[in-house]
Amino acid sequence: MEVNRSRLLTTARPYLQVLSMFGLTPPPVFFTRTLHKRRRGYFIAGYSCYLLGILLLVFYECYANIIALHQEIKQFHSEDFSKVMGRTQKVLVVTMACCNQLNMLLNYRRLGRIYEDIADLELLIENASKGFSGRRYWWSFRFRMALFVGLWMVLIISFIPRLTLRRLAPLLHWANKISTEIILITLQLKGPEFCVFVLLIYELILRVRHILEQVQTELEDCNCSERIQELCVVLKGNQLLVGRIWRLVGEIGYYFTVSMTLLFLFNGLTILHVVNWALIKSINPNDCCQYSRIGVSILLTTNIFVACLYCEFCVKAYNSIPRILHQIYCLPAAEDYPMLKMGLKEYSLQMQHLKLIFTCGGFFDINLKYFGGVKVMCFTKCTFYSTSSF
Repeated sequence: MEVNRSRLLTTARPYLQVLSMFGLTPPPVFFTRTLHKRRRGYFIAGYSCYLLGILLLVFYECYANIIALHQEIKQFHSEDFSKVMGRTQKVLVVTMACCNQLNMLLNYRRLGRIYEDIADLELLIENASKGFSGRRYWWSFRFRMALFVGLWMVLIISFIPRLTLRRLAPLLHWANKISTEIILITLQLKGPEFCVFVLLIYELILRVRHILEQVQTELEDCNCSERIQELCVVLKGNQLLVGRIWRLVGEIGYYFTVSMTLLFLFNGLTILHVVNWALIKSINPNDCCQYSRIGVSILLTTNIFVACLYCEFCVKAYNSIPRILHQIYCLPAAEDYPMLKMGLKEYSLQMQHLKLIFTCGGFFDINLKYFGGVKVMCFTKCTFYSTSSF
């Protein structure tokens, strides 16, 4: 990680370090050029053993939870649908843990390239904005990162044990319950990890758009041909930066293809599983977990919603660039200087072809439209379970 020349990555580093403690992403120190090659090898070997220990723990807890689930299912005589859904959910936990670690192993170099691209883009944007008076301050990104990612990580770590501890099987040992809670927290933190990279992209887009706004401001009152030629060069550089950001979004989408797909699948299946058990235990007037089940459903839904919302912010910021280009095109300077006019047309044509889409390898798009579809599907299934149970 190029922390020495990237303030954005320096700001994101504490969050990545916390996520690496849960075995979700390689520690940032692995991507530091100043780290000696032999020492990096020792760190990687030690972290690999740590990941292997986490994976073995997940396998054991999955087995223990399946045994406890079968005992509880026999108690409530609901061995048909609940047994299949419960075992599927437990197996999916193991699948997610294995896929997350395989993704780190197979896409380790891709992640390193993503960090390098972010650092290079930030440096190029900083150089492009030196000729303008107005600048965006990087502390606003630190505030957004703390508010949108840091706070959400704290809420996930705080509320998952409060909402799920009572819902675990009563026959499950307390040590198994603690380990299960840690595993559930780890799975849900994959969403904030994705949000870290989305916010990095969002900040890059805002800075590129800010340079474009500065170009528009200068062109409104500029009559100097030499300065307009300089602004044409800046405009062309801005166009290239937008293209690199678009490619970077594709790399991030490929890196999170499997993990985010499984997260959406797991949260949707868990919500259905929670509703199913709520209907089974609704006959018990002393059931104290009804409100916790509602809280779990809200938390899992919100985790998906937050990722879709941040992607929507990025897409809207990206789609606002053509509007600024149109405003520059309507200025008198665009009519007087054919080179500027041709540059604006080329830029606009690129924006028409390079649509920014956060996608999981083409399987589905991560946006509010997809989130609405997921909610409609879950609501339909929940309605079906509630009507079929009576």
